[in-house]
Amino acid sequence: MIDSLITIFLHLDQNMAAVAQEYGFWTYFILFFIIFFETGFVIFPFLPGDSLLFVGGAAAASGMLDIWWLLAAIIAGAVIGDTVNYWIGNYLGLHVFLERFPRW
Repeated sequence: MIDSLITIFLHLDQNMAAVAQEYGFWTYFILFFIIFFETGFVIFPFLPGDSLLFVGGAAAASGMLDIWWLLAAIIAGAVIGDTVNYWIGNYLGLHVFLERFPRW
């Protein structure tokens, strides 16, 4: 099960039609979490965020996904992820900076 979830997250841009058919409305949550993790945490730049935007738009144009739910999931994931990334950097950056350069 873990292997299939990892495959879904890493190759969703190649398997969008199968994921949309199998998971239905949960596809929007999967898209949200992929965009959220890619923008919210520095250690996940390997997720297919940019290509996922094109594939999601193509899926919405073909009728597999609803454009409004897709836009809501992607925008919410990006904004919330960016906010989380800011607050992590704000907290950790100050502590790391003070430890490495205490005189500054």
